Amino acid sequence: MIAEHFRFTPDAMAELTFWIDTAAVWLSDHALRIALASGIGALIVVLLIGIKGLLLRAAARLGGDRSWPTLIGSVIRRTRLWFLIALAARLVQGYANAPEVVGQTISFVFVVAATFQAAIWARTFVIGLIEHRAGSGPADPNLASAMTIVQLLVSFAVFAIATIFVLDNLGVNVTGLVAGLGVGGIAIGLAAQGIFGDLFAALSILFDKPFQVGDTIVYQGKEGPITGTVERIGLKSTRIRALTGELRIIANAKLLEQEVTNFAGREFFRMQINVGVIYQTAPELADAIPAIMQEVVENTGNDFVRANFAAFGPSSLDYEVLFEAEVADVPEAKIAYQAVAMGLLRAFKTRGIEFAYPTQTTYTAAPDGTMILPYADLSSVLGRSSDASP
Repeated sequence: MIAEHFRFTPDAMAELTFWIDTAAVWLSDHALRIALASGIGALIVVLLIGIKGLLLRAAARLGGDRSWPTLIGSVIRRTRLWFLIALAARLVQGYANAPEVVGQTISFVFVVAATFQAAIWARTFVIGLIEHRAGSGPADPNLASAMTIVQLLVSFAVFAIATIFVLDNLGVNVTGLVAGLGVGGIAIGLAAQGIFGDLFAALSILFDKPFQVGDTIVYQGKEGPITGTVERIGLKSTRIRALTGELRIIANAKLLEQEVTNFAGREFFRMQINVGVIYQTAPELADAIPAIMQEVVENTGNDFVRANFAAFGPSSLDYEVLFEAEVADVPEAKIAYQAVAMGLLRAFKTRGIEFAYPTQTTYTAAPDGTMILPYADLSSVLGRSSDASP
């Protein structure tokens, strides 16, 4: 069955015989030119390899880690030998006066080689550009899984385009193939839009870097704002260790839909403490409270901004102090806040200043309408008791 399937027809055998005879005649009649063309082609290949080496050395001298010369050098390094041979054959094709069949073959091989070489260059450049933008290579654990997906998508895209281009040059009608790929891509995208949404959100987080692993962020949870440290950025979700200890897991797309506060790279925290003192505080002492607050802030090593009387509260004289702590993360800011708060507590206690708390006093009215205290006059009660004693 196999022999019958591959059996040549008389027309095919005649065409093959004609091609062989033509090639034999060309080889015998142009042996010298073919030899010279082969030698020139070999020299061209050696020359191109030498140019490739010079460019790689120049890129190594000019470039550093993740620099543009390094990226260009990685693209040049992916130049394949078979492409250089095909290029050299195409350049010397006319000199050897090759017959039409041989010339067409060389041209076709060159087109195929150039197309796939361009695909390799494009893949290397795009992946290198993404790594350059991300600022970290695939060895980084934060980018390893994402770069695997990126490499797969980029490779599929560039080689699919290259294959379609080659098929088109072969005379194949690629319109149906392109339409089929488009419809299939739409169907897959609609079926897995949630997964792809989180995937592209993960890539956006990893490459745009609104936050990174180790950063302390604040985002809006179901029960209110949540502060935590980013432990892992996955392709589907991000894991955040809250300050209260639990591990929070939130979808990447949902996380990017809201405003996220990132404390990374922060040089200082500006904080405010509000206090209230009782209305019985002496005016002179109440007037000195802002200076006391400034002294406490400066003694704790923080930067004083301002302190002032704020308002007459329902049951207190309200003051506020604003200061800055030159710390980088939330735990250190909390420590600075505590130091100032405890310093205010000690300073007020030393000077006899009492903190206020919500209080109410109830008065009753006598039959004549005058206000009286809600309790008995103890002195009068004690006095009558003394008079009644023997």
